[in-house]
Amino acid sequence: MSEEMKQCPTCNSPYGYAMGEEIYACPECGNEWNPDEISEDAGLKVIDANGNLLRDGDAVVVIKDLPVKGAPKPVKAGTKVKNIRLTEGDHNIDCKIDGFGSMALKSEFVRKA
Repeated sequence: MSEEMKQCPTCNSPYGYAMGEEIYACPECGNEWNPDEISEDAGLKVIDANGNLLRDGDAVVVIKDLPVKGAPKPVKAGTKVKNIRLTEGDHNIDCKIDGFGSMALKSEFVRKA
């Protein structure tokens, strides 16, 4: 049995341990996986309006005016948003926009900068 630890593909914990000859387990999130079957496609996939794959930390540009509840003006098309964070759900981008603060955006209304 291998005493080597592997990084969990779900939570990125470095403490994945062997549970036999082929299966590893994560003590932090409970995920079990076979490292030989893990593909690069695992994880959250978020696509922008042009079909480009987005990643945490990317910069994006808003492609249309977006009304904001409680704000007197919309987020204008062409607004650049830096250092995005990807999340699960309908509004799958968390970010901070100057003049508006923290907010969530839908990836269909942005393009990769």
